[in-house]
Amino acid sequence: MNTLKTTFILLTAFLCSVNSIIAQDKTPVRFGKIKIEDFDVKAPAFDSAANAVVVADWGNSEFAANTTDLTISLQFTKKTRIKILNKNGFDAATVNIYLYTSTTGSAAEKLESLKAYTYNIEDGKVVETKVENSSVFTERKDKHWVIKKFTFPALKEGSLIEYSYTIKSDFISNLQAWAFQGEYPCLWSEYNAGIPEFYRYVTLSQGYRPFFINKVEQSQVRFSFRERYEVSGGGGFGETGSPIHYENFDVSGSQDNHRWVMKNVPGLKPESFTTTLNNHIAKIEFQLAQIHYPNTIPRPYMSDWKKVAESFKDNDKFGVLIDKSNGWLDDNIKQIVAAAKTQEEKARNIFQYVRDNISEKNDYGIYATTTLKDVFKNKSGNVADINLLLVAMLRHEKIDANPIILSTRSRGVTNEIYPLMDRYNYVIVKALVDGRVVYLDAADSKIGFGKLPLECYNGHAREVTKDVLTPVYFYADSLKETSLTNVFIINDANGGKPLGTVTENLGYYSSLYLRNKLANMKEEQYEKEYKTSFPENVEMKNFKIDSLKNYDDPIAISYETSYSAFGDNDIVYFNPLQESIIKKNPFVAAQRFYPVEMSFTQNQTYTLTMEIPKGYVVDELPKSTRLTLNGEDGMFEYIIQKDAENIQMRVRLKINKANFTNEDYETLRDFYAFIFKKQSEQIVFKKVKS
Repeated sequence: MNTLKTTFILLTAFLCSVNSIIAQDKTPVRFGKIKIEDFDVKAPAFDSAANAVVVADWGNSEFAANTTDLTISLQFTKKTRIKILNKNGFDAATVNIYLYTSTTGSAAEKLESLKAYTYNIEDGKVVETKVENSSVFTERKDKHWVIKKFTFPALKEGSLIEYSYTIKSDFISNLQAWAFQGEYPCLWSEYNAGIPEFYRYVTLSQGYRPFFINKVEQSQVRFSFRERYEVSGGGGFGETGSPIHYENFDVSGSQDNHRWVMKNVPGLKPESFTTTLNNHIAKIEFQLAQIHYPNTIPRPYMSDWKKVAESFKDNDKFGVLIDKSNGWLDDNIKQIVAAAKTQEEKARNIFQYVRDNISEKNDYGIYATTTLKDVFKNKSGNVADINLLLVAMLRHEKIDANPIILSTRSRGVTNEIYPLMDRYNYVIVKALVDGRVVYLDAADSKIGFGKLPLECYNGHAREVTKDVLTPVYFYADSLKETSLTNVFIINDANGGKPLGTVTENLGYYSSLYLRNKLANMKEEQYEKEYKTSFPENVEMKNFKIDSLKNYDDPIAISYETSYSAFGDNDIVYFNPLQESIIKKNPFVAAQRFYPVEMSFTQNQTYTLTMEIPKGYVVDELPKSTRLTLNGEDGMFEYIIQKDAENIQMRVRLKINKANFTNEDYETLRDFYAFIFKKQSEQIVFKKVKS
C-alpha cells in the first residue's frame, strides 16, 4: 500500500472540508458588487409565499476615538440586500433610519455614508439607479427621535435593492440592537459587535430561532480620549450650572468581538391569539450597566428599582402630583361622595365620576401631561393624567391608593430584573377598599369598578409607592370568561310554526367588546347584523339588549324565534346549536412558531330544550361526545338525548388556561377543528306519513 499517497489524499480531503466550513461561515454576498447571477433568488421553501426576500442583512458596531474632539463614539454600519419578488413586496423598498437626539438637543446621532441603489436587468445587463440625497426625507417622531426616510426608485418585480449607511453616535449607552427577523424571510442575518472591557453591557436576547454562528473572540484595543465631569468647585459650567472638569484617558485592554448569525429565518407573520410580535421576534438588545476605566472607580450606569422609585417620588409629573394635599379638591369632591355611606360607596362614586367625566385623549404614557387640577377642570387627559387624578381623589378621602405602571399587551412584556422604563406605557390604580384590594382604570370609559381592560393583563407590572416599586402580576390565566346561552323551543298551541325563546348571558369581556362596538353603531343596526347569522327559514323578533349601560355587569341578549321550515317539508335539517360555540376556527395553519396567547380562560355553556315539532319524528340525532385537551387544559362536551316528545342538549367548552406553547399547537388545532366540525352537525326530522 502506498502510505504517502493515502496520507496525501486524506490531507487533501481534510483541507477541502475545512475550506468548506470556513466558506459556510462567511457572509454570502459581496455588497456593492451586483452580477446577473445575483438576481437568481426565489421565495425560499421555508417561506414560499414571501413577496420579498432579504438576501443578506449585515451589521457591525464598534467603538472609536475621535481625533478631532478626543471623544469616544459608537459607529454602527448596516448593509442590506433585498430581492423584490412581486408588487406586494414593494413595501420592502421603503427604509426608515432612526437617529437619537439628547433631551437638550446639544448632541445627536449623525447619519453618514448613505448609499442606496436599485438594480434591474435590461437588455441582458445590470442597470443601477441611485437614491439621490434629495430623495432622503427627514421626519421628527418626537423630541428624542428623528427618522431619515427614503424609497428606492425604478422599482420592478424582480428588482434587487441594496443600501448601506453608518450611524455615528456619542451615546455609548445606545449600542444598537439587532433584529434577525422582520416582515420578510432572511437568508443571512449577521451582527458583529466589538465591546471593550471598559464598558459592561447587559445583553438581552429573545426569540425561538437558533444561531448558526454565536462566537466571541478577544483582541487588544487602545483609546486616547477626554471625558468631562460635573464636579464641585472651579472650572467652567455645563448646562446644569455645575462646574465642569475634563480628564484625559489613555487606556488599553481586551475587547470581546461578538459575531451572531442566523440563517434562513422566516418572515414574521401575524397569527391569531398573539399579543404582539414584539415578544417573539428574534433579536438582541443591550443595556449599558457600568463604565470602568483602568485605575478608576467603577461607575454604575443602569438604574435599579430603588433608584427608579426615588425618581418617581420626586417627579413633578408623577409622585409630586399625588403626594400633595391637593386642597383644591376639598369643595369639588364633596358633592361626588355626599351620598356615600361606606368606603366602597365612596370609592365607587369617585371612580365613576372620573371615568364618566374625564375623557381619555387616546394617549398612553406613564407621566402626567399637566397638573391634576387642570385635568379635573378641562375634563380630559392622557391615561396617566386620569388615573393619577383618581389616586389623588381616593387618597383625599382617606382611601389607600397607589398607581401601578405596566406595559400593555400590544406593546410587549417588561423585564422583571432590569428597570427598562421605556417599555412601560400605561397606568392603573390599586386601591384598598374596606380591606379588599381593587384594581381600577378610569381611563376606559366603559370598564366597570374593579375591572381592567384586557390590554392590562400582560404579566409583570410595578406598584409605585413612596419608597419602592413592588412587582405585581396580571395574567390572562386569572381571567375567567363565563357565558351561558339557553334556548327553549315549543310547539305553537295553535298548530303553527315552532316558537323559540333565546337568552344569551355574555361574558364580561364579550360584553365590553359589544359596548365598544355599540358606541359607534345603533342597536337597530346591530340587530340587523345579528339576524344575518340565522338561516332564511328562522325569523327573529323582540330583540333586546339588557345592562348595556351598567358597566359593572355583563350584558344579556334575548329574542324570540320561529321556524318556518317545519310544515310542508318532508325532511328538515335542523342545527340544534343556534349559536355557534366557535364563530370561526382560529387555528388552521399547519404549524405555528409562536405561543398561543388567549385573552382569558373560557367556560361556555349552551343548553337546548326542544319539543319535537308536531307531525315529525327524529330520524337522525348527532352523537354525544366528550373530548379533553391535554388532560386538564380544556374540555369539550356535547350531550344530546331525546324521548318521545322532547330533545335536550347541553354543550360545554372549557379552556382552563390562556397561554399555550407552540409545542401544544398541533393538539390545540385538532381540538378546535373537532369542535368546529361537530357544531355543524344537524338533527334530521322526518315528517310522519298519515
